[in-house]
Amino acid sequence: MEIANNMKKSRPGTKILVVDDEQRMIHFIRMNLDLEGFSVHEAYDGKDALDQIRKVLPDLVILDVMMPKMDGFETLAVLRENSNVPVIMLTARGEEDDRVRGLELGADDYITKPFSPRELVGRVRAVLRRVEPPKGGGGEAIEVDERLKIDFDRHEIFVNGQLVKLRPTEYRLLYHLVQNAGWVVSHDQLLAKVWGYEYQSETHYLRLYVNYLRDKLEADPRDPKYILTERGVGYRFVDYKRLSDK
Repeated sequence: MEIANNMKKSRPGTKILVVDDEQRMIHFIRMNLDLEGFSVHEAYDGKDALDQIRKVLPDLVILDVMMPKMDGFETLAVLRENSNVPVIMLTARGEEDDRVRGLELGADDYITKPFSPRELVGRVRAVLRRVEPPKGGGGEAIEVDERLKIDFDRHEIFVNGQLVKLRPTEYRLLYHLVQNAGWVVSHDQLLAKVWGYEYQSETHYLRLYVNYLRDKLEADPRDPKYILTERGVGYRFVDYKRLSDK
């Protein structure tokens, strides 16, 4: 099924900004994304990338780590001050610290060099799928307790009456946890639902984004009351219906 999905052309107008100081790499990426129907734009350093993002308003950015003037990490840090555009980092193979740092700064995914056209297109499509919000919540707003309110139909999360902004991947993760409130959702299930089936072995994504959600929603992220860890199995969102009956 995944292969079949990858064979489909992109929706017209999907814009991707590729940022790399190597002309050869940009040409390779452009050629393969052009074949899939994407509209590809180019930038050759971090400053140029930030200018292009303001002008082009891309749907996704592919950002190399190693660049002159501003490297990929510096560029991403500035970008995340005012934009949630999805970002895929390009890193050297074996540089695990680079991958972790990129994710912690707000990257949505990474690709290690060298990579195949199939991996490139698969990662791009997976990230674009993730940033599409789930289809509503199918009901009224959820009042978890006196401090946390969730309205999936309106895409709004309130903590102590204050609107909390979630990035698209954080929102999708919360959605699937809350939809199964009171039940343990395994690592594999969450990775498949939120990131895609090809990510089922990459549990570091899940740990990182659970931490992001806890930092934004929990009164004490070190002692969570909403998103509970079932060690070695998965995560469970508190059974808020049972809480409201008490």
